[in-house]
Amino acid sequence: MNFECQVLDLAAAAKLKTDALLVLVPEGVKLGSDAVSFVLSHALKAGDFSAKPGRLLPAYRVAGVAADRLVFVGVGEGLARQVRAGLRAALAQLQGNHLKKLGVVLAAPSASEAVVRSVVQTVADATYVFTTSKPKAEARSLKSLVLGLPEAPDALVRQAFERAVAVVSGVELAKEWGNRPGNMATPTLLGQAAQALASDSSKISCEVLTPREVAKLGMGSFMAVAQGSHEPLRFIVLKYQGAAKSEAPIVLVGKGITFDTGGISLKPGAEMDEMKFDMCGAASVLGTFRALADLQPKLNVVGLIAAAENMPDGKAIKPGDVVTSMSGQTIEILNTDAEGRLVLCDALTYAERFKPRAVVDIATLTGACVIALGAVRSGLYSTSDALAQALLSAGESAQDLAWRMPLDDDYAEGLKSNFADLANVAGRPGGSITAAKFLQRFATAFPWAHLDIAGTAWKSGAAKGASGRPVPLLVDYLLAEAALAPAKTKKAQKAQKKA
Repeated sequence: MNFECQVLDLAAAAKLKTDALLVLVPEGVKLGSDAVSFVLSHALKAGDFSAKPGRLLPAYRVAGVAADRLVFVGVGEGLARQVRAGLRAALAQLQGNHLKKLGVVLAAPSASEAVVRSVVQTVADATYVFTTSKPKAEARSLKSLVLGLPEAPDALVRQAFERAVAVVSGVELAKEWGNRPGNMATPTLLGQAAQALASDSSKISCEVLTPREVAKLGMGSFMAVAQGSHEPLRFIVLKYQGAAKSEAPIVLVGKGITFDTGGISLKPGAEMDEMKFDMCGAASVLGTFRALADLQPKLNVVGLIAAAENMPDGKAIKPGDVVTSMSGQTIEILNTDAEGRLVLCDALTYAERFKPRAVVDIATLTGACVIALGAVRSGLYSTSDALAQALLSAGESAQDLAWRMPLDDDYAEGLKSNFADLANVAGRPGGSITAAKFLQRFATAFPWAHLDIAGTAWKSGAAKGASGRPVPLLVDYLLAEAALAPAKTKKAQKAQKKA
């Protein structure tokens, strides 16, 4: 989809030739004498429309308005979440009209960065259509979005628009791979997707490790998960270089279980199809790198994806088996359906070689996190207060929320084993926390955070599909770190001189 940002007051918006023009109306709106203002003022006076969030008033071929359809959208105080709700309601009403060009104009004195991002990302999300495995489906008809701002955007608003467009590209790549069925998103195909991403950007490189190379690294835990599947595992290493090679990178680690049956600890059959979404952590890493290619921030980022299937073959790991991780720690596998942590732990150990300034793993890890936080916020665990706050702040600015969860040592008691250094599960109570405590054992060499996205990575029911989260959060976090990098570098240089 093509995105444009223009300076359009209501008078100019009336002349904009589009299939539909959505006018976002806040409370206390001030109107002029143009055709759009004329209709709106009469509707407000008659009580046929109000600016309350989600209120809509559609009109067709209004005199003096070039757009075929005119829709007034109430957005209350004009907050980003109110804009999002209003736009979703309006686009749902317009669904089926085969819009090719859409105009969205703000009937307000100014536009905030958050509102600009909300408009771009909401329109893209509401019009997204997955067609890869459904060739007869009607693809997205919308080809162009014109965002009209009441005044010339300042540098921050312009940056917000550009960031939103890049995030849309990243989110839609994450959705694409998250939505693909397991037979169209194998570890091999995921590796090819990463290579294709690297081939499109001079700043991104990609290496895909095979089972033989993974065995040489001693990733016994990762290999154990994959051994029950006929699909060979892949360990994907993406590198984005936007700063000097000497600068320590941020490492993103994505869980890439392309289909999860639970293994020998077989899942119930109902809704097992949704386990194709168990690689949404990996998909979010791909999506984030797609956005980095567009935005080109000045920092270094490494993406690690441990990709495998978890299947109940005769060679599959069994409850009670003990495996040796890349770190040398032995793990008693009490439940083969707790496989995500088994692939992530070796990836976290691998991350040490980059001497990272921070490591963030992203995984659809536990049903317990869904019970704790639902589909609103992702679970956040971290050994670093500064890293946790940076991620929480990024979630707020990106409208992709997270919530920090505890990491008290008492939660690790259940991971003790009589037969190995630790067990891979610790019972049902606090399941999301004990999973994070397991990962923490492999993340002691760097500032570390874990995002449990089991509740936020996809939607079930009639709206079933990948959400693309937490690509917006990750992009905001990385851009904020890139902005801080020069100051951190100068501080480090001063410290070296004093020494």
